[in-house]
Amino acid sequence: MAFTITRASYFYASVADKPGEAYKVLSRLAEFGINLLAFTGVPMGPVHTQLTLFPEDPASLLDAAKKASINLDGPHGALLVQGDDRLGALADIHEKLFEANVNVYASTGVSDGHGSFGYLLYVRPDEFERAVAALGL
Repeated sequence: MAFTITRASYFYASVADKPGEAYKVLSRLAEFGINLLAFTGVPMGPVHTQLTLFPEDPASLLDAAKKASINLDGPHGALLVQGDDRLGALADIHEKLFEANVNVYASTGVSDGHGSFGYLLYVRPDEFERAVAALGL
């Protein structure tokens, strides 16, 4: 497989910027059987961290978050790319989006060190369907 691109839903949770806060959220979600496709955490000012959760099943995440008293913002749309790592793989994706005049306003990628990669692309809601079309979804 070269790579696959899928639509992904994500949700934000804001937590205090102190040790153990991500653990609390992630462990509670695991207790409810929530499988995450991706997860990021970034600081939001001096006292908060924004956790971004990409659930396999968005409806189950919403239900679990309600039961666990976790406040979520979302769903929002993103694109999840997974595939064989090779030189230029990300450039090829960005070329298609550039040609469609789609702006990628944020992205995160990682290689597993064994020949595969994962990549999250964030595009504006008003450009999302154009991005989907450009990438052949």
